[in-house]
Amino acid sequence: MSAAAPLLAVEELRTHFLTRAGVVKAVDGVSLAVNRGEVLGLVGESGCGKTVTGFSIMGLVDPPGKIVGGHIRFEGVDLARLPEERLRALRGERIAMIFQDPLMTLNPVLRIETQMTEAIRAHHPEVTQTQARARARDGLAQLGIPDAEARLAAYPHQFSGGMRQRVAIAIALLNRPALLIADEPTTALDVTIQAQILHEVQKLCRESGTALIWITHDLAVVGGLADAVAVMYAGRIVEQGPVDDVLDRPRHPYTLGLLGSVPSRTRRGEKLPQIPGMAPSPLHLPEGCSFRTRCPRADSRCADMPELAALAPGHLARCVHPLGEARP
Repeated sequence: MSAAAPLLAVEELRTHFLTRAGVVKAVDGVSLAVNRGEVLGLVGESGCGKTVTGFSIMGLVDPPGKIVGGHIRFEGVDLARLPEERLRALRGERIAMIFQDPLMTLNPVLRIETQMTEAIRAHHPEVTQTQARARARDGLAQLGIPDAEARLAAYPHQFSGGMRQRVAIAIALLNRPALLIADEPTTALDVTIQAQILHEVQKLCRESGTALIWITHDLAVVGGLADAVAVMYAGRIVEQGPVDDVLDRPRHPYTLGLLGSVPSRTRRGEKLPQIPGMAPSPLHLPEGCSFRTRCPRADSRCADMPELAALAPGHLARCVHPLGEARP
Protein backbone atom coordinates (compact mmCIF):
# COMPACT_ATOMS: atom_id res chain seq x y z
CA MET A 1 0.00 0.00 0.00
CA SER A 2 1.38 3.37 -0.96
CA ALA A 3 2.05 6.01 1.69
CA ALA A 4 -0.67 8.21 0.18
CA ALA A 5 -3.36 5.53 0.31
CA PRO A 6 -6.10 6.04 2.93
CA LEU A 7 -6.28 3.72 5.92
CA LEU A 8 -9.85 2.81 4.96
CA ALA A 9 -11.38 3.10 1.49
CA VAL A 10 -15.00 2.04 1.05
CA GLU A 11 -15.95 1.75 -2.62
CA GLU A 12 -19.54 1.43 -3.87
CA LEU A 13 -20.61 -0.54 -0.80
CA ARG A 14 -24.04 -2.16 -1.05
CA THR A 15 -25.62 -3.88 1.93
CA HIS A 16 -29.13 -5.19 1.35
CA PHE A 17 -31.63 -7.00 3.57
CA LEU A 18 -33.48 -9.73 1.72
CA THR A 19 -36.83 -9.75 3.54
CA ARG A 20 -40.16 -11.39 2.70
CA ALA A 21 -41.58 -7.95 1.99
CA GLY A 22 -38.82 -7.21 -0.52
CA VAL A 23 -35.22 -6.02 -0.76
CA VAL A 24 -34.26 -3.27 1.69
CA LYS A 25 -31.32 -1.35 0.22
CA ALA A 26 -30.00 -0.08 3.54
CA VAL A 27 -26.64 0.91 2.02
CA ASP A 28 -26.72 1.48 -1.71
CA GLY A 29 -23.45 2.51 -3.32
CA VAL A 30 -21.61 4.26 -0.48
CA SER A 31 -18.01 5.36 -1.07
CA LEU A 32 -15.86 7.08 1.55
CA ALA A 33 -12.25 7.21 2.70
CA VAL A 34 -10.56 7.91 6.03
CA ASN A 35 -6.87 8.66 6.52
CA ARG A 36 -4.76 7.86 9.58
CA GLY A 37 -5.49 10.29 12.38
CA GLU A 38 -8.52 11.72 10.57
CA VAL A 39 -12.04 12.05 11.98
CA LEU A 40 -14.96 11.53 9.58
CA GLY A 41 -18.45 12.46 10.72
CA LEU A 42 -21.20 10.30 9.20
CA VAL A 43 -24.49 12.12 9.70
CA GLY A 44 -28.14 11.82 8.77
CA GLU A 45 -31.60 11.05 10.11
CA SER A 46 -32.43 7.75 11.79
CA GLY A 47 -32.81 4.97 9.24
CA CYS A 48 -30.59 6.55 6.59
CA GLY A 49 -28.00 3.73 6.67
CA LYS A 50 -25.29 5.15 8.95
CA THR A 51 -25.20 2.29 11.44
CA VAL A 52 -25.47 -0.39 8.75
CA THR A 53 -22.46 1.19 7.05
CA GLY A 54 -20.50 0.85 10.29
CA PHE A 55 -21.66 -2.74 10.83
CA SER A 56 -20.70 -3.59 7.24
CA ILE A 57 -17.15 -2.30 7.76
CA MET A 58 -16.89 -4.39 10.93
CA GLY A 59 -18.30 -7.50 9.23
CA LEU A 60 -21.20 -7.65 11.68
CA VAL A 61 -24.15 -7.78 9.27
CA ASP A 62 -26.31 -10.79 10.08
CA PRO A 63 -28.91 -12.50 7.83
CA PRO A 64 -31.15 -11.45 6.21
CA GLY A 65 -28.62 -8.67 5.69
CA LYS A 66 -25.81 -9.23 3.20
CA ILE A 67 -23.05 -7.24 1.54
CA VAL A 68 -23.99 -7.67 -2.11
CA GLY A 69 -21.42 -5.41 -3.73
CA GLY A 70 -18.47 -3.09 -3.34
CA HIS A 71 -15.15 -3.15 -1.51
CA ILE A 72 -14.03 -2.29 2.04
CA ARG A 73 -10.27 -1.86 1.83
CA PHE A 74 -8.54 -1.55 5.19
CA GLU A 75 -4.75 -1.25 5.08
CA GLY A 76 -4.99 -2.57 1.53
CA VAL A 77 -7.01 -5.68 2.48
CA ASP A 78 -10.62 -6.07 1.30
CA LEU A 79 -12.60 -6.80 4.47
CA ALA A 80 -15.69 -7.68 2.46
CA ARG A 81 -13.92 -10.79 1.19
CA LEU A 82 -12.04 -11.88 4.32
CA PRO A 83 -12.99 -15.15 6.05
CA GLU A 84 -14.57 -14.80 9.48
CA GLU A 85 -11.45 -16.01 11.31
CA ARG A 86 -9.31 -13.20 9.93
CA LEU A 87 -12.05 -10.64 10.62
CA ARG A 88 -12.23 -11.77 14.25
CA ALA A 89 -8.47 -11.30 14.59
CA LEU A 90 -8.83 -7.70 13.36
CA ARG A 91 -11.89 -6.78 15.43
CA GLY A 92 -10.95 -5.40 18.80
CA GLU A 93 -7.30 -5.10 17.79
CA ARG A 94 -6.92 -3.12 14.55
CA ILE A 95 -10.59 -2.13 14.21
CA ALA A 96 -12.98 -1.44 17.09
CA MET A 97 -16.55 -0.23 17.37
CA ILE A 98 -18.38 1.62 20.11
CA PHE A 99 -22.07 0.70 19.98
CA GLN A 100 -24.92 3.03 20.83
CA ASP A 101 -26.32 0.51 23.31
CA PRO A 102 -23.65 -0.70 25.78
CA LEU A 103 -25.74 -3.79 26.50
CA MET A 104 -24.71 -5.00 23.04
CA THR A 105 -21.09 -4.89 24.20
CA LEU A 106 -21.08 -6.00 27.82
CA ASN A 107 -21.72 -9.54 29.05
CA PRO A 108 -24.14 -9.27 32.01
CA VAL A 109 -22.72 -12.33 33.85
CA LEU A 110 -19.02 -11.40 33.71
CA ARG A 111 -17.21 -8.89 35.89
CA ILE A 112 -15.86 -5.78 34.17
CA GLU A 113 -12.31 -6.89 34.97
CA THR A 114 -12.82 -10.19 33.14
CA GLN A 115 -14.27 -8.52 30.06
CA MET A 116 -11.52 -5.94 29.85
CA THR A 117 -8.55 -8.22 30.50
CA GLU A 118 -9.86 -10.80 28.01
CA ALA A 119 -10.16 -8.06 25.38
CA ILE A 120 -6.44 -7.36 25.86
CA ARG A 121 -5.07 -10.89 26.21
CA ALA A 122 -7.11 -12.31 23.31
CA HIS A 123 -4.91 -10.25 20.99
CA HIS A 124 -1.80 -9.96 23.19
CA PRO A 125 -1.25 -13.27 25.02
CA GLU A 126 2.21 -12.09 26.04
CA VAL A 127 0.62 -9.54 28.40
CA THR A 128 0.32 -10.93 31.93
CA GLN A 129 -2.95 -10.89 33.84
CA THR A 130 -1.50 -8.32 36.23
CA GLN A 131 -0.44 -6.04 33.38
CA ALA A 132 -3.81 -6.43 31.65
CA ARG A 133 -5.62 -5.58 34.89
CA ALA A 134 -3.54 -2.44 35.31
CA ARG A 135 -4.34 -1.35 31.75
CA ALA A 136 -8.04 -2.03 32.36
CA ARG A 137 -8.00 0.05 35.57
CA ASP A 138 -6.24 2.93 33.81
CA GLY A 139 -8.73 2.71 30.93
CA LEU A 140 -11.68 3.14 33.29
CA ALA A 141 -10.01 6.03 35.09
CA GLN A 142 -9.27 7.74 31.78
CA LEU A 143 -12.99 7.74 30.97
CA GLY A 144 -13.85 9.37 34.29
CA ILE A 145 -15.09 6.34 36.24
CA PRO A 146 -14.39 7.02 39.94
CA ASP A 147 -12.66 4.41 42.11
CA ALA A 148 -11.65 2.44 39.00
CA GLU A 149 -9.77 -0.18 41.02
CA ALA A 150 -12.89 -1.22 42.92
CA ARG A 151 -15.24 -0.95 39.94
CA LEU A 152 -13.27 -3.60 38.08
CA ALA A 153 -14.93 -6.17 40.35
CA ALA A 154 -18.45 -4.94 39.50
CA TYR A 155 -20.96 -6.41 37.05
CA PRO A 156 -22.58 -4.33 34.28
CA HIS A 157 -25.94 -4.13 36.12
CA GLN A 158 -24.19 -2.34 38.98
CA PHE A 159 -23.44 0.64 36.72
CA SER A 160 -25.82 3.31 35.50
CA GLY A 161 -26.54 3.50 31.78
CA GLY A 162 -24.04 6.33 31.32
CA MET A 163 -21.37 4.47 33.30
CA ARG A 164 -21.94 1.32 31.23
CA GLN A 165 -21.39 3.34 28.07
CA ARG A 166 -18.11 4.68 29.45
CA VAL A 167 -17.00 1.11 30.21
CA ALA A 168 -17.88 0.07 26.65
CA ILE A 169 -15.86 2.97 25.27
CA ALA A 170 -12.92 2.08 27.50
CA ILE A 171 -12.98 -1.50 26.16
CA ALA A 172 -12.98 -0.25 22.55
CA LEU A 173 -9.94 1.93 23.26
CA LEU A 174 -7.91 -0.69 25.16
CA ASN A 175 -5.82 -1.93 22.22
CA ARG A 176 -5.39 1.47 20.56
CA PRO A 177 -7.07 0.42 17.30
CA ALA A 178 -6.01 1.85 13.94
CA LEU A 179 -9.69 2.45 13.07
CA LEU A 180 -12.44 3.27 15.54
CA ILE A 181 -16.12 3.38 14.56
CA ALA A 182 -18.33 5.15 17.09
CA ASP A 183 -22.10 4.74 16.67
CA GLU A 184 -23.64 7.68 18.58
CA PRO A 185 -21.73 6.65 21.73
CA THR A 186 -22.47 9.76 23.78
CA THR A 187 -26.25 9.96 23.21
CA ALA A 188 -27.06 8.72 26.74
CA LEU A 189 -24.43 10.85 28.50
CA ASP A 190 -24.66 14.32 30.00
CA VAL A 191 -22.83 17.16 28.27
CA THR A 192 -19.90 17.30 30.69
CA ILE A 193 -19.13 13.59 30.29
CA GLN A 194 -19.68 13.90 26.53
CA ALA A 195 -17.07 16.66 26.37
CA GLN A 196 -14.63 14.53 28.36
CA ILE A 197 -15.08 11.55 26.05
CA LEU A 198 -14.73 13.69 22.93
CA HIS A 199 -11.49 15.07 24.36
CA GLU A 200 -10.13 11.56 24.99
CA VAL A 201 -11.09 10.39 21.50
CA GLN A 202 -9.46 13.42 19.89
CA LYS A 203 -6.34 12.81 21.97
CA LEU A 204 -6.24 9.17 20.82
CA CYS A 205 -6.50 10.17 17.15
CA ARG A 206 -3.84 12.85 17.53
CA GLU A 207 -1.31 10.79 19.50
CA SER A 208 -1.69 7.32 17.95
CA GLY A 209 -2.89 8.13 14.44
CA THR A 210 -6.17 6.30 14.97
CA ALA A 211 -8.77 7.03 12.28
CA LEU A 212 -12.30 7.66 13.57
CA ILE A 213 -15.72 7.38 11.96
CA TRP A 214 -18.17 9.19 14.25
CA ILE A 215 -21.77 8.21 13.42
CA THR A 216 -24.27 10.75 14.69
CA HIS A 217 -27.21 13.01 13.99
CA ASP A 218 -25.68 15.79 16.12
CA LEU A 219 -24.12 18.30 13.75
CA ALA A 220 -22.84 20.39 16.67
CA VAL A 221 -20.61 17.51 17.76
CA VAL A 222 -19.44 16.94 14.18
CA GLY A 223 -18.53 20.60 13.80
CA GLY A 224 -16.23 20.48 16.82
CA LEU A 225 -14.79 17.00 16.29
CA ALA A 226 -14.54 16.02 12.63
CA ASP A 227 -12.12 16.90 9.84
CA ALA A 228 -14.53 15.76 7.13
CA VAL A 229 -18.23 14.94 6.98
CA ALA A 230 -20.41 12.67 4.86
CA VAL A 231 -24.18 13.23 4.86
CA MET A 232 -26.33 10.15 4.24
CA TYR A 233 -29.93 9.92 3.08
CA ALA A 234 -31.87 6.78 2.12
CA GLY A 235 -28.77 4.59 1.95
CA ARG A 236 -26.64 6.96 -0.13
CA ILE A 237 -24.16 9.74 0.55
CA VAL A 238 -25.70 12.97 -0.73
CA GLU A 239 -22.92 15.35 0.29
CA GLN A 240 -19.38 15.07 1.59
CA GLY A 241 -16.30 17.20 2.03
CA PRO A 242 -14.24 19.14 4.59
CA VAL A 243 -16.37 19.78 7.66
CA ASP A 244 -16.08 23.59 7.52
CA ASP A 245 -17.04 23.69 3.84
CA VAL A 246 -20.05 21.42 4.23
CA LEU A 247 -21.41 23.03 7.40
CA ASP A 248 -20.74 26.64 6.36
CA ARG A 249 -21.60 26.26 2.67
CA PRO A 250 -23.97 23.28 2.25
CA ARG A 251 -24.75 22.46 -1.38
CA HIS A 252 -27.43 19.79 -0.94
CA PRO A 253 -30.92 20.86 0.24
CA TYR A 254 -31.03 17.96 2.70
CA THR A 255 -27.84 19.13 4.43
CA LEU A 256 -29.31 22.63 4.66
CA GLY A 257 -32.45 21.16 6.20
CA LEU A 258 -30.44 19.29 8.82
CA LEU A 259 -28.49 22.43 9.70
CA GLY A 260 -31.69 24.48 9.89
CA SER A 261 -33.13 22.02 12.40
CA VAL A 262 -30.33 22.64 14.91
CA PRO A 263 -31.83 24.72 17.79
CA SER A 264 -28.63 26.73 18.31
CA ARG A 265 -28.97 28.14 14.80
CA THR A 266 -32.47 29.51 15.49
CA ARG A 267 -33.08 32.83 17.21
CA ARG A 268 -35.07 32.83 20.40
CA GLY A 269 -38.79 33.05 19.68
CA GLU A 270 -38.45 31.87 16.09
CA LYS A 271 -40.13 28.70 14.95
CA LEU A 272 -37.68 25.81 14.56
CA PRO A 273 -37.40 24.94 10.85
CA GLN A 274 -38.29 21.40 9.83
CA ILE A 275 -37.71 19.24 6.79
CA PRO A 276 -41.22 18.60 5.43
CA GLY A 277 -42.59 15.09 5.22
CA MET A 278 -40.98 11.84 6.31
CA ALA A 279 -38.00 9.88 5.05
CA PRO A 280 -39.24 7.31 2.51
CA SER A 281 -39.49 3.63 3.35
CA PRO A 282 -36.37 1.79 2.13
CA LEU A 283 -38.76 -0.74 0.59
CA HIS A 284 -40.42 1.91 -1.55
CA LEU A 285 -37.86 4.54 -2.49
CA PRO A 286 -38.96 7.08 -5.10
CA GLU A 287 -37.40 6.94 -8.55
CA GLY A 288 -34.40 9.18 -9.04
CA CYS A 289 -33.33 11.41 -6.17
CA SER A 290 -34.70 9.91 -2.95
CA PHE A 291 -35.03 13.37 -1.39
CA ARG A 292 -37.13 14.87 -4.18
CA THR A 293 -40.48 14.22 -2.45
CA ARG A 294 -39.36 16.54 0.39
CA CYS A 295 -37.22 19.02 -1.54
CA PRO A 296 -38.44 22.54 -2.40
CA ARG A 297 -36.08 22.68 -5.40
CA ALA A 298 -37.23 19.43 -7.03
CA ASP A 299 -38.51 19.29 -10.60
CA SER A 300 -38.75 16.75 -13.43
CA ARG A 301 -34.95 16.49 -13.75
CA CYS A 302 -34.83 14.95 -10.29
CA ALA A 303 -36.61 11.84 -11.58
CA ASP A 304 -33.17 10.57 -12.61
CA MET A 305 -30.65 9.68 -9.90
CA PRO A 306 -27.89 12.35 -9.93
CA GLU A 307 -24.23 11.44 -9.56
CA LEU A 308 -22.12 12.53 -6.61
CA ALA A 309 -20.28 15.38 -8.34
CA ALA A 310 -17.50 17.73 -7.24
CA LEU A 311 -18.77 21.30 -6.83
CA ALA A 312 -15.59 22.62 -5.16
CA PRO A 313 -12.22 21.08 -4.35
CA GLY A 314 -13.01 18.04 -2.20
CA HIS A 315 -16.67 19.05 -1.81
CA LEU A 316 -19.17 16.72 -3.51
CA ALA A 317 -22.97 16.73 -3.66
CA ARG A 318 -25.59 14.50 -5.28
CA CYS A 319 -28.01 17.11 -6.64
CA VAL A 320 -29.02 18.50 -10.04
CA HIS A 321 -29.99 21.80 -8.41
CA PRO A 322 -27.24 22.34 -5.80
CA LEU A 323 -27.48 25.32 -3.49
CA GLY A 324 -25.42 28.27 -4.58
CA GLU A 325 -26.33 27.76 -8.25
CA ALA A 326 -29.25 29.48 -9.94
CA ARG A 327 -32.18 27.35 -11.04
CA PRO A 328 -32.57 27.23 -14.85
